[in-house]
Amino acid sequence: MNTEPTARTAPGIDRDIYPMPAFVKFEATDLAATARWYEAAGFVVLAAMPGPDGKTMLVHLRRQRYQDILLVPAGGAPTGGGRITMAAAGDDLARRAQEVATAGGGNAQGPAPTAWYSDDLVLTDPDGNVVVLTEPRRLDIDADAEWSAMVRTSVGRAVAP
Repeated sequence: MNTEPTARTAPGIDRDIYPMPAFVKFEATDLAATARWYEAAGFVVLAAMPGPDGKTMLVHLRRQRYQDILLVPAGGAPTGGGRITMAAAGDDLARRAQEVATAGGGNAQGPAPTAWYSDDLVLTDPDGNVVVLTEPRRLDIDADAEWSAMVRTSVGRAVAP
């Protein structure tokens, strides 16, 4: 049985516990509502940890391996403005945008094409944090030999002033 993700089908959520090489931490004014919003964005609640007072102090969300977000209570007004970009891994971005739109709270923009041959869905959570889901447009990349050659030759090149 083939378990590889197919085009427009997001992979299963990896629920293994492992040392995370990187993650993002966002503040939320309402942890439960924000966690539900992220579930509409394709994440699962991996863990919800109570603090000494019994109230949830941390919600660990995951989309796929190494795509982890930790939500913590905002200490007053949320800071917002956090931003991370994650591979969409075959997720149907148009469908995901609709699901986020119906979840309420935050918003979704796109998916929209970029100049570097990806389609990006920009998700802004209820507290102003941004998660960009990006999916390469392989057919366009493969068809544009000049652009592909430019990318290959630019690797390791210094930025011109």
